[in-house]
Amino acid sequence: MTHVLTLVAGATEDALGPAAVAVAGRAMAAAGAAVGDPDWLDPGRACDLPFAARDPDAAHRAASAALEGAAIDVLAGPAARRRRRLLVADMEATIIENELLDDMAALVGLQAEVATITRQAMAGEIDFAAALRQRVRLFRGQPRALLERAAAGIRPTPGAATLVATMRAAGAVTALVSGGFMLFIEPVRAAIGFDLAFGNELGLDADRLSGEIPQLPITAEGKRAVLRDLAAAHGLAMDETMAIGDGANDLAMLAAAGLGIGFRPKPVIARAVANRIVHGDLTAALFAQGYRRTEFRPG
Repeated sequence: MTHVLTLVAGATEDALGPAAVAVAGRAMAAAGAAVGDPDWLDPGRACDLPFAARDPDAAHRAASAALEGAAIDVLAGPAARRRRRLLVADMEATIIENELLDDMAALVGLQAEVATITRQAMAGEIDFAAALRQRVRLFRGQPRALLERAAAGIRPTPGAATLVATMRAAGAVTALVSGGFMLFIEPVRAAIGFDLAFGNELGLDADRLSGEIPQLPITAEGKRAVLRDLAAAHGLAMDETMAIGDGANDLAMLAAAGLGIGFRPKPVIARAVANRIVHGDLTAALFAQGYRRTEFRPG
């Protein structure tokens, strides 16, 4: 079999059962795929269905449509080189649950102004770099202590540390990449266990925010460049890489990766990326690579 379809039940939803697996298998067969026997990666939670098809994407779409409305994530990819050797992950609303500029805004009464720009940027309605500069200008003159207050509320996404620890234990390189700011990114990198971190710098004027961004290397194109540069530096083909993100500025990175996964994706990502985690936590990205629950490493 040349490809594998992976079904993952939501972490808080009903268990994945043989009936749902059979529904997916029948839908794939109707789309022209030859489907193998189920392989349970985690009984009641995750199951592989190996398959071969002239049009693997059509088989994936058929299974997804057949299970629409069920709390089951449907992911698929080639069976070869399934375990990726490079992970590049977005931070905000992916590795952590927060959007940190929104959190900062809530602390100083700027919620409406900042949230509107954030929503438009993540939906791809306005340019990410311009949106980031607009939001940062709103904080001109705020005390540096605002950053520490926002950082104190950071909430890691369930499964993030396990995803990183398990892939690192298998020899993968892991990188956190964000259009946000290194003063937030570096502590998250250390807490979750990533090897590397990439982000932007926030301007400070003594003990207050300047409202400026001195340099802005990590935009949508910057994220894709990090993925490609790291793959080249480690001698990896692009089909050995995986990227995970949620918003419009992740789209180029997800498209370039061997396995691009939209995590609780904004509509622009949901429309463009076939592999999406909506119901499960970040460990679904391990199941998508064929890891069994017994192989997971605690973060």
